[in-house]
Amino acid sequence: MNVIIIEDEKPSARRLQRMLKALDIEAETMLHSVEESVEWFNNNEHPDLIFLDIQLSDGLSFEIFEAIDIKSAVIFTTAYDEYALQAFKLNSIDYLLKPIDDDDLATAVEKYKVRLPQKQSVTLDFNDIKNLLVNPIEREYKKRFSVKVGQHLKLINIEDIECIYSENKGTYAFTNEGRNYLLDVTLDQLEKELEPDVFFRISRKFYVNINAIKDMVSYTNSRLQIKLNGFNEQNIIVARERVKDFKTWLE
Repeated sequence: MNVIIIEDEKPSARRLQRMLKALDIEAETMLHSVEESVEWFNNNEHPDLIFLDIQLSDGLSFEIFEAIDIKSAVIFTTAYDEYALQAFKLNSIDYLLKPIDDDDLATAVEKYKVRLPQKQSVTLDFNDIKNLLVNPIEREYKKRFSVKVGQHLKLINIEDIECIYSENKGTYAFTNEGRNYLLDVTLDQLEKELEPDVFFRISRKFYVNINAIKDMVSYTNSRLQIKLNGFNEQNIIVARERVKDFKTWLE
């Protein structure tokens, strides 16, 4: 499989390269700008698959498609909200939200292999996508959960939840009244439903509510430990690969 990476942040590009190598995929070519990418495509055979960041140092990566008739499958790597990606009108196999997760990467690659795509031109309406990224879709986020308590249904307002976490294959919401409630949803599904300004997924196991954070302290291996107002049943640790994004989110 001939694979290239287009990513302006060189550490991120190298990290993705290592992750692909763990899947027995060699991505020897790494490009870091629109200009560099256009020049490369003009002088090289197009790859089978491109891992493509949306925002490059000299513009949006969609400009590459305006200049070159790309004949490759594309997996986007992006920090943009997934709803913005609904506007894509092109031959994309998948997209990966940063920071990229090993399992998500493996799933995206497997999806590509299953489809065994034939090379074909990528088509898109660049202006529509650019406008959408500048003016994101207005969204309605989840306002409450309904949970079963014995024979009763109870409504829990989203602002009353300190954290949401997974444990023993279940998903639980811990509220500011000090109780845990079992939710009928997975953490992955909640990525589409929680207000990103309020809730942040600090690890594969935890979402935290910014309004419930009482303290943050340094932890081993460049991680952070979060202390919430009421939750003290276990340590809440920000995964090392998410610390940078978490600090940005706090601001």
